[in-house]
Amino acid sequence: MTSGHHPSQDTSINQFTYLALGDSYTIGESVPENERFPNQTARLLAADGIALAPPRIIAKTGWTTDELEAAIAEANVTDTFNIVTLLIGVNNQYRGRSVSEYKTEFTRLLKQAIHFAADHSDRVVVLSIPDWGAVPFAEGRDRQQIAADIDAFNAVNKSVSRKFKVHYLDITADTRKAPQDPGLVASDGLHYSPEGMAVWAGKLAGIMRTILQ
Repeated sequence: MTSGHHPSQDTSINQFTYLALGDSYTIGESVPENERFPNQTARLLAADGIALAPPRIIAKTGWTTDELEAAIAEANVTDTFNIVTLLIGVNNQYRGRSVSEYKTEFTRLLKQAIHFAADHSDRVVVLSIPDWGAVPFAEGRDRQQIAADIDAFNAVNKSVSRKFKVHYLDITADTRKAPQDPGLVASDGLHYSPEGMAVWAGKLAGIMRTILQ
C-alpha cells in the first residue's frame, strides 16, 4: 500500500490546495483512488465552481499517530496549503495504545497541520475517528467496548481541536449506521465504501466552502 503521495500541486492563483493527513480512512483502503473522501470532496467543490488541485495525501493503512508523524517528517513537505484535514487514531485504539499517549501525539500532529495551513487554524479540519466496532469485521468482539474506546479517543481529539480553534467534523455517528445500511461498508468488511465516504465528503465540502469562499 503506497502512502498516496501526489505530484507537486498547481499553485496557480485560481486553484486551492488541500493536504489530507491520516490512515486507512484517508487513503481509502478498498476503494478506488477517485472515491477516497478527499477526492470526492474536491469533486463536490468543483461542481460549485471552487477549483481544488488534486489533494495531496499523506496516509497509509495501519498508521498510528506516531507513524503518521514519522511519515510527515520523511515527506519533508515545504509547501503550505489552503486546507488541511487530519483524521487519525483508530489504530492507536486498535493496538491498545493509551488515550494519554494519543493526546500528546495528536496535539503535535494538529500543530503540524496548522503549520501546513500557513499557521491559519481556521483552515484546518479534524475528522472524528470512525467506529470500526459497527462493521462486520468486528463480529465476535466486544462492540460496546470498542464504541466506548472510540468515544474516549474522540473526546480527546475534539477537546484538542477546540483548544487550537480548528474546525471539527463528527463522522462517527454516520459510521455507526453501518449495521442498518451495509452499503456503507467496503468489500473488505472493515473500511468504508464510496457511498460511506460520500457522506463524509458532503459534510466536509460544506465546511471547506465556508473556508474558501
